[in-house]
Amino acid sequence: MFSVTMLGILVTMALAFARALMGPTVYDRILAVNTFGTMTILLVAVFGFLTDRPDFLDIALLYALINFIGTIAVLKFFEYRDLGHPGQQNADEEG
Repeated sequence: MFSVTMLGILVTMALAFARALMGPTVYDRILAVNTFGTMTILLVAVFGFLTDRPDFLDIALLYALINFIGTIAVLKFFEYRDLGHPGQQNADEEG
């Protein structure tokens, strides 16, 4: 049963990879890469369950945090063209 699950995850990863290559916008590509990362997390977790290695869940959780922070950083870079930009500010804070 879990082998079929792994196969389904691999098919979804292939579709997400194809979407990342085709685009058409940069936000579609970022979403596809984020989906690919999420499927990688699921694949590592299922593989850890199949091989009876629960320490793979720790690796999957760490990868989930890196995937989330990386996606936010890339989105901020494409929005402001600078990772050090403070983001949105209120009109009365601008001076």
